[in-house]
Amino acid sequence: QVQLVESGGGLVQPGESLRLSCVVSGLDFKIFRVGWYRQTPGKERELVATITPYLSEDYGNSVKGRFTISRDNAVNTLYLQMNSLTPEDTAVYYCNAWGAYVREYDFWGPGTQVTVSS
Repeated sequence: QVQLVESGGGLVQPGESLRLSCVVSGLDFKIFRVGWYRQTPGKERELVATITPYLSEDYGNSVKGRFTISRDNAVNTLYLQMNSLTPEDTAVYYCNAWGAYVREYDFWGPGTQVTVSS
């Protein structure tokens, strides 16, 4: 059974930092593209960042230069370092694992809330 479990969300003030983690089990983590997406009420889920098995990174325009994605294949964990947070970063952050091997695989975690407010 595939599981993605996010942690590290919470309430922070503008300008502060937060680090999210996502522990993945039940699949061969190292061959999947993994990433973070976020969603606020009434809006579509949007890309935050992804990282491929070859460590190629992609970021949403609104987080470039502030957020850094990384992965540790030894412990099947994905990270998101978020710096210089603003209220516009407030959202539920979801961990995703995607791969296309014979068929498409697309798995999601339950999400973790990040709130940036003074």
